[in-house]
Amino acid sequence: MTAVLLAALFAAGRVLTLEEAVNASRQHQPQLREARANTDAAVARADEARAPLLPQLNATATYLRTTSNLIPQPGVNTTNGGTTTTTGAGGAVVDTDTGSNLHLHNNWRDSIALTQLIYDFGLSIDRWKAAKAQADAQRATELSTILQSDFTVRSTFFLTRADKALVKVAQDTLDQQIKHRQQTEGFVRAGTQPEIALAQAKTNEANARVSLIQAQNNYETAKVTLNQAMGSEDNTDYDVDDTPFPLIDVEDGQMDPLLAEAIKARPEVASIQELIRVNELTISSVRGNYLPSIAGQANFTQGGPSLDNLGYNFNFGVGLTWNLFGGGLTVAQVHEAQANLGNVLAQLDLEKLQIRVDVNAAMLAVRAAKSSLSATAEALENAKLQLKLAEQRYQVGVGSSIELTDAQVALTAASGQSVQADDNLSTARAQLLRALGRQ
Repeated sequence: MTAVLLAALFAAGRVLTLEEAVNASRQHQPQLREARANTDAAVARADEARAPLLPQLNATATYLRTTSNLIPQPGVNTTNGGTTTTTGAGGAVVDTDTGSNLHLHNNWRDSIALTQLIYDFGLSIDRWKAAKAQADAQRATELSTILQSDFTVRSTFFLTRADKALVKVAQDTLDQQIKHRQQTEGFVRAGTQPEIALAQAKTNEANARVSLIQAQNNYETAKVTLNQAMGSEDNTDYDVDDTPFPLIDVEDGQMDPLLAEAIKARPEVASIQELIRVNELTISSVRGNYLPSIAGQANFTQGGPSLDNLGYNFNFGVGLTWNLFGGGLTVAQVHEAQANLGNVLAQLDLEKLQIRVDVNAAMLAVRAAKSSLSATAEALENAKLQLKLAEQRYQVGVGSSIELTDAQVALTAASGQSVQADDNLSTARAQLLRALGRQ
């Protein structure tokens, strides 16, 4: 009955391959969508930084209902439509004939202003270049996120595949225990084995059923975790593919060439190198504040009491703006940018050390897993032989149920170790891909 349910479980859905799992994560994993959005935002910020280098065209238009009263000022004679206000020395009013009133008039006004930066000693253009380098750094960070996501999916896939293999181990164990219980029942009826042997066989069978249920639950739980790694909200009515993960062409190579490849390919290094460029350009940009900026400008303005009665003026020229003293702001900004550059240079050295550790650890993991796989294969063959001999001895009445149980336990343990060794080797190879910066 259990075997039928297990077969139905495996046949319930499609077979999910490792390649399909990785592709699904690249399309649906929220972390990757977040990284892509951050890259898009960085590109947009670079476009924002370029804007001051391009022509700036602004237009304004206003309509007002306004009074036209003149406001007296000390020492100034003003006339307001025949109404005169005269002030003397010290602002004393000599004569006042106020003509202020609440009569409203139309006032139409519009203007167009064009400005173009000519030169500001690298302040704006280096700021733009720094923003572009920041966007390139974010692209490298996005690639790093993709590589880490690929590794997470692969390692989770291998764990799921191992749990699936352990389900088969548990099923095989149960089948063996059922067979042993049936044999023991015959021996007890024939009087060649005591009742306690049958009780032990039934206990072993019940324990095997529990182990199978736990293995099936572990497999289903692993597929839920795999869905999370893929960013999938689908159900788990699929079976993971059993195809072995292929060997990597350089997994038996020398350390120095692999380290050079990793440093060249790892996106973390590329990201930090772009950040170094960002800070160098930032220093150059901030230093532009020490010098003036030069811009051309042209203005056209018109206004009047009605749209058919507008006067106009226009002008054009060149302006120079120079912040001669800003309270030490530029000096402090330069010092901050220099300190940031030193920080990023240290990050680059730290990342190279980490890459050395990553490559070393992955290489050692692959070699250890290969050795372990060979040893567990030998142990599995010996355990199978041990069980076969124990069954033969039990059938002819020479061996005991304890000897048979011990042999079955040894085979189950050896099978589990073999599954674990295979999972370790696949995971180590995925770890080596990640360490080398390969997809």
